[in-house]
Amino acid sequence: MGKLRNVNSALGTGFVAHVLGPEDEVVCTVIDVRVRYVHSRTSRGCTLPSVHRCPLPETALLIRYARGGAYTDCYATEIPGLVSHKALVSAFYTTVPFKLERWILEWAVQKPSTDSEAADLASGLRDDFAAWRVEARADNQLLLSDYIERTRSWLMTVPIQDSERVSTRLYFGSAIVPVTNPKTGISELGLAFRALLGFHKMYSLVLLRSAASRLARRPSAE
Repeated sequence: MGKLRNVNSALGTGFVAHVLGPEDEVVCTVIDVRVRYVHSRTSRGCTLPSVHRCPLPETALLIRYARGGAYTDCYATEIPGLVSHKALVSAFYTTVPFKLERWILEWAVQKPSTDSEAADLASGLRDDFAAWRVEARADNQLLLSDYIERTRSWLMTVPIQDSERVSTRLYFGSAIVPVTNPKTGISELGLAFRALLGFHKMYSLVLLRSAASRLARRPSAE
């Protein structure tokens, strides 16, 4: 395979935008196949949480990018019991699908990471993790930027309590910040990001469902 010249990855965006030359399609296909395999394997013999795309909540830290003209998306699911934001962040970044993305980052851009570092990120003990850094925090939210500041990744928990149930809504969203094309002067996402949007949407569902499934199997909520 040709020499990797540049890899842009966003925390939680669930896709890696490559500038590889003619091998680009091969790499993306390999990633896609492995993610679909993980999704298929975890789907057998169990009921997975339902994940759906939804509008960004008005209180979301990510909404500043939606209002600023960036591409944004938001996915949500709901699981029984009360789950802390710390538990969501820790689970999200240590699932099997995300560990694959972490492995790619370590191999491609020398940005290694560990499960212990993911736990420290969740606890607020560190502000950098693999290829990302913390841009903003709230009691129930985390917003991260990739190291070249083209993408953002966001997680949020919202407790749901009424007379009949106690549950937690889990949110995951991404933003892609447009750049100005020097030839046209037009603000745009760029070819690599546009090409991988379909994969990103599929992978986002896999990531949130995988984290929710892990949290739903916990003996007790954190």
